[in-house]
Amino acid sequence: MAMAGPQASAESLRTTQPHPHPHAIAKSTTAKSSTGVGIRADAVGGPPGDPDGGLDDPSAADQEYFAERSAPGVVAPGAYGAAWLQTQFMPHYGPTWKEVTTKPYNADDPRYRDYDSNSSGGAGNVTGRITGLAADNSGHVYAGAANGGVWRSSTGGGNWTPISDGLPAQSTGDLELDGSGRLWYATGEANTASDTFTGAGVFVLSDPAHGQFSVFNRVGGKELESTSIRKIRFIGDTVYAATTRGLYSHSATNLWGPWKLEFAPNPDFLPGGSQAADPHAPYKNIVNDVTADPKDPSKLIAAIGWRSGDAYNGFYTKVGGAWTKITDSLGDLPNTPANIGAVTFAHSADNSIFYVIDEDPTQIANPKSSLGGVYSSTTGPFGPWKKIADSASLEASGSAETGATYNPGVQSWYNQFLQVDPADPKHVYLGLEEVYESHDAGATWNTVGPYWNFTYACWNIDPAKQTGDCSPTTHSDQHAVAIGSVGGKSFVVVGNDGGAYKRPVDGKLDANGHAADWQSLNDGSIRTLQYYSVGVGADPSGKGVAVSGGLQDNGQSILRNGDTVMGSNFGGDGGQTLVDAANGCNIAEEYTNLNIWVTNDCGQNVSTDYSTSTEYSVAPNDGLNGTARFIAPFTADIKDPNHWVAGGQHVAVQSHGYAIRDSSEWTDIYDFGAGNYASAVAESGGKIYAAWCGAGCNTVGFTRGIAVGNADGTGWHQLNLPADGSVLPNRYLSSLAVDPNDSNHVYVTVSGFSRAWTEGPGAGVGHVYESRDGGTTWKDLSANLPDIPADSLVITDHGGLAVSTDLGVFYRGAHDRTWSVLGEHLPTNATLQLKQGPDGYLYAATHGRGIWKLRMP
Repeated sequence: MAMAGPQASAESLRTTQPHPHPHAIAKSTTAKSSTGVGIRADAVGGPPGDPDGGLDDPSAADQEYFAERSAPGVVAPGAYGAAWLQTQFMPHYGPTWKEVTTKPYNADDPRYRDYDSNSSGGAGNVTGRITGLAADNSGHVYAGAANGGVWRSSTGGGNWTPISDGLPAQSTGDLELDGSGRLWYATGEANTASDTFTGAGVFVLSDPAHGQFSVFNRVGGKELESTSIRKIRFIGDTVYAATTRGLYSHSATNLWGPWKLEFAPNPDFLPGGSQAADPHAPYKNIVNDVTADPKDPSKLIAAIGWRSGDAYNGFYTKVGGAWTKITDSLGDLPNTPANIGAVTFAHSADNSIFYVIDEDPTQIANPKSSLGGVYSSTTGPFGPWKKIADSASLEASGSAETGATYNPGVQSWYNQFLQVDPADPKHVYLGLEEVYESHDAGATWNTVGPYWNFTYACWNIDPAKQTGDCSPTTHSDQHAVAIGSVGGKSFVVVGNDGGAYKRPVDGKLDANGHAADWQSLNDGSIRTLQYYSVGVGADPSGKGVAVSGGLQDNGQSILRNGDTVMGSNFGGDGGQTLVDAANGCNIAEEYTNLNIWVTNDCGQNVSTDYSTSTEYSVAPNDGLNGTARFIAPFTADIKDPNHWVAGGQHVAVQSHGYAIRDSSEWTDIYDFGAGNYASAVAESGGKIYAAWCGAGCNTVGFTRGIAVGNADGTGWHQLNLPADGSVLPNRYLSSLAVDPNDSNHVYVTVSGFSRAWTEGPGAGVGHVYESRDGGTTWKDLSANLPDIPADSLVITDHGGLAVSTDLGVFYRGAHDRTWSVLGEHLPTNATLQLKQGPDGYLYAATHGRGIWKLRMP
């Protein structure tokens, strides 16, 4: 389902300030990339299986979602759609799921201002990544979440309602209102990030103010299934889709009939082409945006190319009916493939000024910035273009990104938006990691939405204030923007990794040149939080439970009994979570790459000083070195909650439980070998199973296996798992579960798609396997389980199996032979982890719709 290599978010990449309070840096923090190596200068044209060509770019090239779901080959279009259709005819078992994370999530909660928290940064209430926005002049705002579907507000933002739950895909590429007021939903996020999911095409809602999307609203046929769409643009009576498989067009008036492939620069790499199985195929036909000459709309210009560089990158137009790369001078705007990457166009309502952002692939591994520049043209999209901003000028505009590294545009391959005020062609909003505004066509800029407020003199940690004396800001990492109005007053709304924020179009600045009037629209009614994990423990108050979870770029959330808001007790990207069932304030969380922190008071402390913090950095060696996957596994022995096992390149153990205080308390007991990293670990009574993947876990040269041994370091051996898939499929092994009554009885889940969809050696079939002899032999239990990536497995108290997948959760009773959909009304979403709570509920962490629970019958 996923498109491309990991989005190492701002938090995971920052080398100068890996924690929010810049006064002190934890002694275990190292300036490592997510692959455990330093920044590489060149990141273009790498070996097969590493399309970014670098060790970083600026993350672990395809080591997370894409590789998990595609290795050892390329997934054919239609795989996800076939699985979704199968689920529509499956029986359901069990009661209705209950949503847990229904409270607002306050990233500035004054209770959690300990050293490793981002609280007081100024972002306020947050939710999951918003990648599409549209707004009208009647107060309707539509927000498309990265993997949480479309939400409607009728009050200018806030009081949201989901309107796309009936669709098979909830991943947002773009969201646009056309001239007649119809809402176009392009599914499939195209940010080429670690957790971006492909879609099911384009859908249109004729009455978005009142209606709901359905599968009958799809435009065209299956042409855009299993792809991602970065932009849809209306030019004349035609709608164009800039996708990861070329530029497509369709009539905007007659919605029947197939989409037309206008242009693909490398058609042999498209599905069904002679090079479709090449590991670089997903990166060979990426279209970023398209626009047209307002004087002659037939003259199109398309920005095409892979963010990390390729010979086909460039600006293209039609000459004599054929698409041709522009080689003539465009003024300051580059026309050389090496310097054209991710691109976004915008133009004023009167077409008097065009604007464009260009990311420079030659700088993608530059720790300062990969921004090529921002440009304007007063003569249309063919130029000449004049540079109006670069990283240095934006840094001087009041930016918070002023360190030796991590400057404006460092993630311009991931963060881009442009919006021109419809009433003023010189008034433009620019989104990178921060939000910038210009009233004079880019001659001068203000950082109206700083990355955060920690670096400013107005900031302090005072729990009585949100962010000291600074104005509230937005969350970082900008993706979408729209201008609308309510009650005759215009507003701009922006979407980023923390949700949606708005301010008046004619907003005010404070004394520091920052916006004084941002309002978070994440009021708790738009629930699109992207969880990697969940942990549940008894609340120390003696009533109820405390529920924790690790989130994409939103740290760690905690919801305690009686809370009116969720708090954020750990910052950055929250990965795996481990919570003491007997005390929900004993929490261990993974920053990323096995960089583990622990607290015994829920992180409820106020401190900018590491020495007085009650959050402790306790990473094992692989967490210190970065030699672990972006979201790496760790857990406790199911019979001894004080004995933990973690997996990076090594299997590491520690026996101090939540009382651990230092990395030295971990012991490495097994080495998978360089380049091999754990994908799942489980332990019962001192017996450990550890699944791993190798060759960078990418498609070419992909390997996988399971090692078994004892916690004392003895008896370690590799199970016999031939690469031909004759024992277990040669695909990513995503989770392990051990029978608490028999440590030789173990289950493993398998990600990816079976050989019907995967063009790779040994892909095999099935997603759930059982062994009763310690892994010597395995039995496929998949039966009627949909052919969809499996993510997590729990053995229920009654001996049944609950399996979470990219489509939801399925159940197989102890004496059953087939699977049912577990429960009712769980949103269609990637459910990445299941955990049983001490309260008798099964908890599900979805990557886009929050945490849910169900009481097992």
